[in-house]
Amino acid sequence: MGIINVSPDSFYEGSRVHETGCAVERALLFEDLGADIIDIGGESTRPGSGEITTEEEKRRVLPVLEGIRKRSSITLSVDTYKPEVATEAVDCGAEIVNDISGLSFDNGLEDVVAKAGVYIVLMHIRGRPSDMQQHVGYDDVVDEVSQELDRSIGKAVLSGIGKDRIIIDPGIGFAKTAAQNVEILKNLPKLKTKGYPLLVGLSRKSFLGKYTGLEPENRLVPTVAANAIAILLGADIIRVHDVREASETVKIVDAIKHS
Repeated sequence: MGIINVSPDSFYEGSRVHETGCAVERALLFEDLGADIIDIGGESTRPGSGEITTEEEKRRVLPVLEGIRKRSSITLSVDTYKPEVATEAVDCGAEIVNDISGLSFDNGLEDVVAKAGVYIVLMHIRGRPSDMQQHVGYDDVVDEVSQELDRSIGKAVLSGIGKDRIIIDPGIGFAKTAAQNVEILKNLPKLKTKGYPLLVGLSRKSFLGKYTGLEPENRLVPTVAANAIAILLGADIIRVHDVREASETVKIVDAIKHS
């Protein structure tokens, strides 16, 4: 899953695209480089980030979705938790709603997804991006993330979202310390036992900097290493800024897994 951030304040400057045409061209390049899914986001959800208006988010993401769909049939994902944005994004060709809230914001997003029949990524988070790093108190981070994902799954199914339309994401970097992120990655096989496709998004994130001392622009090598481990431990989808390197990583790890 290649990341397109149509936002001026995403944590990794190299992922920011400010103009619709450039975003569309980047998506098409990602497809050529091996991406299977393009994820379009208009609102930064880095730690401490604030929300933007629904109308501003639509203004940023909808033209990009439309532009890509006119030129490609690649699977499109919209990175949003707002039901109004999701509704129009689906109309523009999005087949996945990537919800950082895991339906925890109680805004009716589940009804939009159920009605549209599209896929949903249920990510684990506590609080909101603006304050999530104040909610890192866990007795057992793996068990508690697992239980809270179960609640998100239950809510999705109860709303009418098909079990075959659910993807889960443990939320690396969201309401978790660096050590907790590593613990979750180490225990991905436990999350796989739920029986749902598993998405992991760790590309260039701060926990990699915690262990290497590197800034986001220099975290490609640790990202590749962590992604390789995640795939080996069961990740079905990796969400990345660097598609060529990720695609090559997938080929090698899959060769090892299937040898």
